[in-house]
Amino acid sequence: MKKELVIGIAIGLIANAIGLFFTAQLLGNGDDFTKVLKAAFEEGFLGKLISLGAVLNLIAFFVFIKKRQDYRARGVLLITVFIAVFTFIIKLF
Repeated sequence: MKKELVIGIAIGLIANAIGLFFTAQLLGNGDDFTKVLKAAFEEGFLGKLISLGAVLNLIAFFVFIKKRQDYRARGVLLITVFIAVFTFIIKLF
C-alpha cells in the first residue's frame, strides 16, 4: 500500500516536471528552460507556469483510475494538491 502511494507520488512529480518543461518550451519561444523559469519568476507568473505543467497529472490520475490502481491515483492527487497549495503560496509572496 505505501509502495503504491510512493510510486504515485513519484509519477506525479515526474509528470509535473515534464509538463513544466514542455510548457516552458512552448511558451518560452525556444529560449533556455532556466531562462524561461527565471523570467517567469521575475514577471510574477511562475505559479501559472507550474499549474499548466500539472495538466499531465490529470492524465496520469485517470490512467490509474482506469486501471483500478487507486493508491497510485491517490499519490498523484496528493502531489497535485501540494502543487496547488505551493502555487497559491507563490502567488501570495
